[in-house]
Amino acid sequence: MRLAILGAGPGGYVSALKAAQLGAQVTVIEDTEVGGTCLNRGCIPTKTLIASSEMLSKVKELEKFGIELNGSVTPNLSKIIDRKNKVVGTLVKGIRGLFKSWGVNLREGRGVLISPNEIEITSREGNREKIEADRIIIATGSRPAQIPAFPFDGRKIISSTEALELTEIPGSLLIVGAGVIGCEFACIYSELGTNVTIVEMLSRAVATEDFEISELLEKELKKKNIRLITNIKIEKVSVRDDGVHALLSDGREIIAEKVLISIGRDFNSDKIGLETAGINKGKRGEIIVNNKMETNIPGVYAIGDVTGGMLLAHIASKQGLVAAKNIMGIDSAIDYSVVPAAIFTSPEIASVGIRQHQAEEKGIKFRTGHIQFRALGKAHAMGEITGFIKILSEESSDRIIGAHIIGPHASDLIHEAAVAIKKKLTVKDIAETIHAHPTLSEGIMESAEDVHGEAIHVPKK
Repeated sequence: MRLAILGAGPGGYVSALKAAQLGAQVTVIEDTEVGGTCLNRGCIPTKTLIASSEMLSKVKELEKFGIELNGSVTPNLSKIIDRKNKVVGTLVKGIRGLFKSWGVNLREGRGVLISPNEIEITSREGNREKIEADRIIIATGSRPAQIPAFPFDGRKIISSTEALELTEIPGSLLIVGAGVIGCEFACIYSELGTNVTIVEMLSRAVATEDFEISELLEKELKKKNIRLITNIKIEKVSVRDDGVHALLSDGREIIAEKVLISIGRDFNSDKIGLETAGINKGKRGEIIVNNKMETNIPGVYAIGDVTGGMLLAHIASKQGLVAAKNIMGIDSAIDYSVVPAAIFTSPEIASVGIRQHQAEEKGIKFRTGHIQFRALGKAHAMGEITGFIKILSEESSDRIIGAHIIGPHASDLIHEAAVAIKKKLTVKDIAETIHAHPTLSEGIMESAEDVHGEAIHVPKK
């Protein structure tokens, strides 16, 4: 089986390796670098910057831990970016090594479909060649959304891509959009000393999350002196001598040294030959696929951001595994019913399953259980007591249907709840499972216990 894959992001490279493991002859075409947006311009770079900002935050609190530091501590953004680049470079090298190990052929250049089983590759030097394949996977990803009101110039009006390459800490930063990307960058640059303002057209930050999560995050942003303005639009931004001017829909004006636009992403579905191959797209430009990741054209699959839906790296990887298995004759389908998500703000946020307002809208009768991190001994020992764990269970069956965490290591803790939902476990199943002490994971157990008012470390209601 000859398989060609357009794109080497978290969907493309994972599908390449799985197909190679199953015996396919795999060629991957990538026009930038393996790892895609996630590794080079997204997940990993931001988490590396977050690690630096968290380290800075810890250093500021050393005296609370009985450690005396003589001398000042100053963030050097240029060195932080250098470290980020080293981390990315190490992981890129790792993927290339895996390709070599499994015999995956990497072709560096831009690929365009010229038929359902042919791709034309234009190398970086401008040379062109055609390759044939029995099956094709499109994994071209997405890019920061652009609209005329916010014209990127790469210097003053920037996207998340440029925000990861700054070598000097801006004095002030206006962030358009209080979603995942906007709030993560707000926490990073605020900790580094930037005066940050976020403007959001919706009524709350991280509006995809549970209301209680948004409420606490907004309080924490305020503590960090991050100004959040909701329920308002920015009509336009313009660069002037004294900075970037942003005109709000109520007539107010905000001036900042730089403006970061984080209002979503566009699909990389243009100029890759979809029309020539006859592949159907949706209204937003996403490639339409079924739960086996098949397009309307037999033998052509699509995975990752370019298919729309939840734009998450782990979704792309799972879709890549599903596509590779189907191509190699193993029946497989994607299941979106249990997808954990993490937001690396300070404090971290993680969620899986249904939100409380969604349960209410659907008429689902439910119970909730809460535990504050301040009730956990490990959280006090760590000096991180802000936040809570919330579990939702279906009233009739007692099965866990949702979990929402804001606090230390939320992104690590969420997976116990994900397994519980996947396996249709009840709150009793979790509550009666012995959890090690002292750990943060005890919070999952106690929030499950609290669904029925049985948590030990929760005051009587």
